[in-house]
Amino acid sequence: MAELRSFFSHHEDLTQVILYAGIITSLWFAEVIASSEGTLTKWKHSTVNASFIFTALPIQLLLTTFVILISKWTIAHHWGLINFIPYHNNPWVYYTSLFVLLDLCEYIYHVTMHKVEALWRFHLVHHSDLNVDVSTTTREHPLETGIRTCFLMLWVFICGPAIGVLILRQTFQSFSNIVAHTQFRLPEKVNRIVGLVFITPNLHHVHHHYQLPYTDCNYGDVLSIWDRLFGTFGKLSKEETVFGIDTHMDEKLNGSFVGAVKMPFQKFERKPQQLD
Repeated sequence: MAELRSFFSHHEDLTQVILYAGIITSLWFAEVIASSEGTLTKWKHSTVNASFIFTALPIQLLLTTFVILISKWTIAHHWGLINFIPYHNNPWVYYTSLFVLLDLCEYIYHVTMHKVEALWRFHLVHHSDLNVDVSTTTREHPLETGIRTCFLMLWVFICGPAIGVLILRQTFQSFSNIVAHTQFRLPEKVNRIVGLVFITPNLHHVHHHYQLPYTDCNYGDVLSIWDRLFGTFGKLSKEETVFGIDTHMDEKLNGSFVGAVKMPFQKFERKPQQLD
């Protein structure tokens, strides 16, 4: 057992990948059992989304090296916002403060990906999925993987978290993102309570609605408080929610890995906000 703990403590990236794969696989099978769609249809859809893992993983692992180097530099030089927070030497204050700061940074990143046209072209690949399920979590254009990790480098430089904080944060973030994309929704009463603090599948499904203004709602990564604070919180019933993005509703294009990768480089017109 001690050898197993030692192995995982020295292979954080591998640990995250195993955790990530285990949760996604378990939820995927649960969706198959609960879903009314055929297994073959779901398999084809999931295979396209899973293909993005093979482009994302090498980029993620390569750039994570720089994230770690920046983290070590900030710690060695006592750099980052965390050093201005009272009692930051207390472990509870340190970890909680940095978790909240990094979550706010991820909210800012997500809003930026939607509002900057050049970045939106890559992020829309994720939104173009017409059937959001747990496999949608992996649907990320390889260039967005690079952009996202570069933003993470910036957040680490600004906030100054230790590697232990990043591992804890990544664990919560991975779990939250996977669950948020699952087809399973919380009962409305439970969602109202949990959704006061955390992003739930019910809330994230609104973000995947194919039309504005809902596409620009519920940007939160783990916490939903930022959407409430900054006026980007939105609600939409399951019956009214239509997945996809209105500029890219072609099933053949969305259902092809190559087609999805080419999306950012094709001409399209972003449609104006639709008020329901």
